[in-house]
Amino acid sequence: MGLQCGIVGLPNVGKSTLFNCLSNAKAQAANFPFCTIEPNVGVITVPDERLNKLVEIVEPKNTVPNTIEIVDIAGLVKGASKGEGLGNQFLANIRSTNAIIHVLRCFDNDNVIHVDGSVDPIRDKEIIDTELQLKDLDSIEKKISKIEKMAKTGGDKEAKKAFDVLTVYKNHLLEGKSARTAPVAEDDKEYIADIWLLTAKPVMYVCNVDEASVNTGNAYVDKVKAAVKSENAEVLIISAQIESEISQLETYEERQMFLDDLGLAESGVNKLIKAAYKLLNLATYFTAGVQEVRAWTITKGFTAPQAAGVIHTDFEKGFIRAEVIKYDDFVKYNGSEAAIKEAGKMAIEGKTYIVQDGDIMHFRFNV
Repeated sequence: MGLQCGIVGLPNVGKSTLFNCLSNAKAQAANFPFCTIEPNVGVITVPDERLNKLVEIVEPKNTVPNTIEIVDIAGLVKGASKGEGLGNQFLANIRSTNAIIHVLRCFDNDNVIHVDGSVDPIRDKEIIDTELQLKDLDSIEKKISKIEKMAKTGGDKEAKKAFDVLTVYKNHLLEGKSARTAPVAEDDKEYIADIWLLTAKPVMYVCNVDEASVNTGNAYVDKVKAAVKSENAEVLIISAQIESEISQLETYEERQMFLDDLGLAESGVNKLIKAAYKLLNLATYFTAGVQEVRAWTITKGFTAPQAAGVIHTDFEKGFIRAEVIKYDDFVKYNGSEAAIKEAGKMAIEGKTYIVQDGDIMHFRFNV
């Protein structure tokens, strides 16, 4: 679906190291600011144990997992909203992403310099928040100036409604709060859709910690959790250093032994990718046959015809019905269509069916 998460953070917080671990598209990771100047884009495979199980059962000739794009965006400094540092470029790059992964440094290491001279993840968060909020405020004020006259004459009800909604956002931003937490009804968000507010994007905070803190967190992480509790945002704890070491191991067995030694159930990279997928409000359905087992990405709430359209637009246009098997039932009956039908576990769904995460689907269509 071409959806992107942008990794952001101040210089030297570990975001490029994380990006390197996430993707084969290697970003330069160096101990100085602005080492990543152009945004690096990596296509990331989404880990899904269900896909592995389906492959085990079906034994297809081909397997296609879900993917999302991760963009490593150049760091910024105070004044970015006014063009300082790489500010304008940073803001342009982040505007095109669908969600934000905000990396915060939550470890002490005298050998890794900090752009502001000390470790303080709350200060770092507020620097980026402020720059994004100032840019959003500028966008809001420009739109208000275009409609203000029509809104105040009273003749244009739509302009008046837009003015009122935009004013709520403006006041919220002036209080130093991000647009995503503004007290605005879901339907009223259409009035900001055309200006792509940066702080309206969903966000996940990644606390980059040292090895000793990867299981339990630390005082820095506790401060981050307290600071973002009103944002309804996920906080993930990862050690970029550990992930870098894992990425250098050649076999799955070596990586699992390394994780076991650290008492970790799975790598931080896996957790981050899954969380990013969730952050984008995505779901997965599967098609399963001897030629191919494939995971398909949809937005949560898609109807069966919309889900079919992800495969090909003709599938949506000519949609007749969908044959749906729940993942657990497919596994229980070892993929036997005859056994599944006999047990009454294959549903025939029409155009209004809302696809559920994990559905295994076969579409009937006519063009």
